[in-house]
Amino acid sequence: MHPLDASGRRVVVTGGTRGIGAAIARAFLNAGARVLVCGRTEPGSAVADFFRADVRDPEQAAALIAAAVKQLGGIDVLINNAGGAPPVSANTASPRLHAKVIELNLLAPLHVSQAAYPVLRDQPGGGHIIMIGSMSGARPSPGTAAYGAAKAGLHHLAGSLAMEWAPKIRVNTLVVGPVDTETHGPQVDPQAVARTVPMGRAAMPAEIADACLLLASPLAGYVSGAELAVHGGGEWPGYLADPRTEAYPPQK
Repeated sequence: MHPLDASGRRVVVTGGTRGIGAAIARAFLNAGARVLVCGRTEPGSAVADFFRADVRDPEQAAALIAAAVKQLGGIDVLINNAGGAPPVSANTASPRLHAKVIELNLLAPLHVSQAAYPVLRDQPGGGHIIMIGSMSGARPSPGTAAYGAAKAGLHHLAGSLAMEWAPKIRVNTLVVGPVDTETHGPQVDPQAVARTVPMGRAAMPAEIADACLLLASPLAGYVSGAELAVHGGGEWPGYLADPRTEAYPPQK
């Protein structure tokens, strides 16, 4: 069996109905896994089995895990992908918006992971949790300050859980740079990305999904508490001047 073959594995993807989440669900399905995705609204065409849940609510997060155990017979991989935030200045955003952003991007992954913990702990093979983080949590995030702060907290949360829940449960984070999706595409300026990302383009959702397959595979069996940067070589934030000058031209 190829190490990235996920045949028979049981996978839960939060926010798995579109964008990066849908790509992750599709990648695991194509690798032979059984997949359950959740979202607040049912998609027109589901990528995988769907369970309606707002994972900001601890009771709904627990219901998602219970549904996964019932439908899949357990959980081998949990991917906390649900997240995001609209661009808004920190001085004009409402307290309610800030709270909702932090709930979705930090507290929701904690709720779902906490609900999944006894399931993963008590299985003979344990399990894996992958957090979908962001470069916004690794450097200043003007225009999405609450989101960046929440993602920074998510990165820290993953490291803490990796230590608390070892050795039965591995916990890792993907620190993601610009991604070209239907939900994030309008916020990604292709010309700016070409100038400021060494790879010269934004990531495709499938490339984020491939990194999830790798972390969840036996190839990463000793990797826990890690932050894997998937940012095309290093993002130079758009709010700073382009680093490319005549002295440092783009590589052909």
